[in-house]
Amino acid sequence: MTTSQVRRDGGHIAYEAHGQGPLVVLVHGMGENRASFRHLTPLLVAAGYRVASVDVRGHGESTAGWPTYAPAEVGADLLAVVRDLDAGPAVLVGSSSGAAAVIFAATDAPELVSGIVQIGAFVGKPKLNPLLRLTQAAVLRSPRLFGRFHNTLFPVHRPTDDAAYRRSMVANLREPGRMAATRGVIAPAEPHWTARAPQVRQPVLVLMGSKDPDFPDPGAEARAARRLFRTAEARMIEESGHYPHADRPQRTAEELLGFLAVCTGA
Repeated sequence: MTTSQVRRDGGHIAYEAHGQGPLVVLVHGMGENRASFRHLTPLLVAAGYRVASVDVRGHGESTAGWPTYAPAEVGADLLAVVRDLDAGPAVLVGSSSGAAAVIFAATDAPELVSGIVQIGAFVGKPKLNPLLRLTQAAVLRSPRLFGRFHNTLFPVHRPTDDAAYRRSMVANLREPGRMAATRGVIAPAEPHWTARAPQVRQPVLVLMGSKDPDFPDPGAEARAARRLFRTAEARMIEESGHYPHADRPQRTAEELLGFLAVCTGA
């Protein structure tokens, strides 16, 4: 694994790129890092794509201590990666909180983005009772508790190396500034990505695990996301949780490859 870095005002963004062909940029969610896509990346590379997986600001090997982790700024980081690779336009694939960032990138620099994919996107703000609000606050301040929470997001299948990945993830979150970044990527920010969605002109694919425990009705959430865009499809990954690219990588790749061919003409 070779880590590349792109300089930004306030630090650097780490990423790694593999393969040759049209560019696909993968963006993880809250608390994770680019290794979240370790099982999906080789499938896309084998299909003829150049795949860059990014450590969101404050996560993985990217700099911690940014003044903001708002999705608009994360989206600007993704555009910086595309420019650094000099291989655009790219299809941007965002997971969970990363699904908000790709919307801002697509609308801020449409010439650099040929399509976007949202995996497990949150359309509305989750409604938490007081007990759940306290629980969330504790989880977002403790690497150990975050690791336990992360474990619950694989209700059906999980990668064979899931335990090792989680240990590495938790170890990274123990570094100074990492839990603040985890809280930062889901902190309220304006505008919300849903306000930008009608401005998206590129094709959009919404993917959702059918057993995603983050949503009372994953299918309804996916359809709500789809309706926000001019040109979009919503597809379910059966028997999958919040991270289809990790627990059902082959099935996720199958859905992605058809969409990528439309976006890139490959």
